[in-house]
Amino acid sequence: MNIVKDGHPFIFAFAIITFAVGYWGSLIWAVVPAVLMLFFIYFFRNPNRPTQSDDSIIYSPADGTVMAIEDFYDEEYLNEDAIKVTIFLSVFNVHVNRSPVNGEIKYQRYTCGQFVPAYKKSASFENERHAIGVQNDKMRVLVIQVAGLLARRIVSWVTLGHNLKQGECYGMIKFGSSTELVLPKNVEILVKKGDSVVGGVSLIGRVH
Repeated sequence: MNIVKDGHPFIFAFAIITFAVGYWGSLIWAVVPAVLMLFFIYFFRNPNRPTQSDDSIIYSPADGTVMAIEDFYDEEYLNEDAIKVTIFLSVFNVHVNRSPVNGEIKYQRYTCGQFVPAYKKSASFENERHAIGVQNDKMRVLVIQVAGLLARRIVSWVTLGHNLKQGECYGMIKFGSSTELVLPKNVEILVKKGDSVVGGVSLIGRVH
């Protein structure tokens, strides 16, 4: 179990506050910042998850619950009829995003926006979002990080030209969000609405 470096400032800050309140104030009141410190440790956790590489399958890019599976025409990257799988992440889920496939990042776009609750359908269009398009010999996929009501920053650790491995961590969204996975129509979807998925472990689809 690792802790994402973006969480270190939160954890250290509340550790100092806990010590200061407990030392110069009251041990009872020190419980509040101590609980917040433990929450940030929990939220920014990054479990070690070995992912078996297989170019015929697509792994989940995030932990959470499948909110929707829909057909639509993707004009952002695939430029063809596609399937979108939307995964909602609560504050209790691991928030690190993982690459669903092996491939090179051929497309990247960050869009400023609002902070509509991530479970609402309008969040896909109105909220802050960060999209990467990954391509390999078999397909192209688009993964979109969408900020939620509490999320105030999308974090990305990659850029154009970066070669991602399946299950490799490439970013996260702080404090509640959703992740969208846009796939070509030749992918057989292996999940349904309401399913719980685990990033880098659960199978979302299989290439025909």
